[in-house]
Amino acid sequence: MFGDMMGMMSKLKETQQKVEETKKRMDTVLIDESSADGLLKITLTANREIKSISIADQLLKDKEQLEDYLVVTLNKAIAKASHVNETELAAVAKEGMPDIPGLDLFK
Repeated sequence: MFGDMMGMMSKLKETQQKVEETKKRMDTVLIDESSADGLLKITLTANREIKSISIADQLLKDKEQLEDYLVVTLNKAIAKASHVNETELAAVAKEGMPDIPGLDLFK
């Protein structure tokens, strides 16, 4: 019993380390999103840090339109990045979880 508990604790610690490594790796995974017409392009990491924004000159003439483009395109990019981030972290966490009867956290 005690050995099983030590093994589970060791596996949990190992999983925690893998989760931290995955979080760091997500800083290098880039997500690109563009407006439907390509006038606005955004790149951010899977950790949702904006890396670049490219705005076509014609959008600079209409502040309200630019704001609308930014809101829509940023929200789409953040949703994509969140999905990648959550999927990657869940995979690492599931892989490293010890088998505890009756505890199916990731099904």
